Amino acid sequence: MDKKALSERDICTKFITPALEQAGWDVQAQVREEVSFTAGRIIVRGRLHTRGKKRRADYLLSYQKNQPIAVIEAKDNKHSLGDGMQQALAYSDALDVPFVFSSNGDGFLFHDRTGLSGQTETGRVG
Repeated sequence: MDKKALSERDICTKFITPALEQAGWDVQAQVREEVSFTAGRIIVRGRLHTRGKKRRADYLLSYQKNQPIAVIEAKDNKHSLGDGMQQALAYSDALDVPFVFSSNGDGFLFHDRTGLSGQTETGRVG
């Protein structure tokens, strides 16, 4: 299978979700996909107004119901492992989530925002 030919959604379905299941996450109870968390910024120009794009996290992981602890930003395999990290960090700020991941299907780049571990950012390929 040529990962470079897969879409972001295919990467999620074929690689990220199975990796979450293998790591012990309950996909039905602890994992939410395609989570919209803002309605979009209101843009006003004179008497006209419009709403900007919704912000949507690819994955939101919760330890318990309604208690999110991590966000995962997925990218297609044409992107590098960490290409979604800045976007995921912005989402974690908005959601007040301590752990952030970015993935392109080859592995995960992890960012710990708590500052309690020795390393802030670590990667795992495979």
